[in-house]
Amino acid sequence: MRWFLVSALLLGVHLCAVAANTAVKQPLPPAAYLKTHHYLKSCPNLETIIHRKVNAYVRKDYTLAASIIRLHFHDCAVRGCDASVLLNHRGSERMAGASKTLRGFRLIDEIKAEVEKQCPRTVSCADILTAAARDATVLAGGPFWEVPFGRKDGRISLAREADTVPQGHENITSLLAYFDKLGLTFVDMVVLSGSHTIGRSSCFALKQRLHNFNGTQKPDPTMNIKYVNLLRKKCRSDADLVDLDVTTPTKFDAAYYANLGKNLGLLSTDQLLYSDERTGGVVSIMGMQPEFFATQFAVSMVKLGNANQPADLQAQKPAVQWNMQQSVELQAQKPDAPWNLQQSVILLDLKPAVHWNKQQPAELHGLKPAAHLNQ
Repeated sequence: MRWFLVSALLLGVHLCAVAANTAVKQPLPPAAYLKTHHYLKSCPNLETIIHRKVNAYVRKDYTLAASIIRLHFHDCAVRGCDASVLLNHRGSERMAGASKTLRGFRLIDEIKAEVEKQCPRTVSCADILTAAARDATVLAGGPFWEVPFGRKDGRISLAREADTVPQGHENITSLLAYFDKLGLTFVDMVVLSGSHTIGRSSCFALKQRLHNFNGTQKPDPTMNIKYVNLLRKKCRSDADLVDLDVTTPTKFDAAYYANLGKNLGLLSTDQLLYSDERTGGVVSIMGMQPEFFATQFAVSMVKLGNANQPADLQAQKPAVQWNMQQSVELQAQKPDAPWNLQQSVILLDLKPAVHWNKQQPAELHGLKPAAHLNQ
């Protein structure tokens, strides 16, 4: 309850800052120039092409949905969402140690090839990856949101920068600082971590936590001992994979947060979200309000997709009358809508604004995992 009240208070302070900013004219950030209708005339079939390709791949291997979301995060976490993670040359982000387990490159390449046939030299790879992450979320059972388009592809891709992306062993203070640099709040950090409701991790990432936590030659004492024993059985080698969500690993839901309350967080960063006073209340809120989690996940994904856009986007016409805190509102439904402070009250009364996407293919959750797709 203490965490809940602290989080509600922090959210209230955050909204007061939003209200203050609405009274002061702020320079338009580059993300304000992204538009959901950017390709309406130049490439009208873009989203159809992306959806069909993502759907075909995920039906063959449902684990790829989580991989595409992760690939999108790794792209946006370094120099913004500019597709620099896709560049394949010596010393690029793709060659970094932190990128070794990234998947989905072949899918993005195929989408780009198909898009080029219909719309030559029109659509950026950054926009394709961003929309693919949205479609992957929906196919896994998560929420839908409109994707603002107009990103430009970057030409700078450095492995040393990619190696700064969080790997699951950081403390909360460093994570908060990292997300802040991306223009994301503590709420966004907790919500985006909820993508761990699907996907898998290599056992290498758990090695110290299972066998030698902080040099003690013992497992992490915050872990459920039955969970430790289960993971030790599954992790026969560093290359083995285990589900991030031990209860509903193939379903996009809020069970991830409930697991943290039972000390069933796979990565140490997952479990710290629950135990740290700065984030624990938000974890509790998301676990108690599954539909609110779905709504806020869509909002935070839009914010992630807008992160650190290059200044030269300002050569385009702005999509909206932008406020610096605008993306906190429910742009999951109307990302191009002007800021409405009343909509953000949801962050205080915790009433869900939208529902889960009820039209997900039911057979998706019954798919059997296929072999990893080559990248």
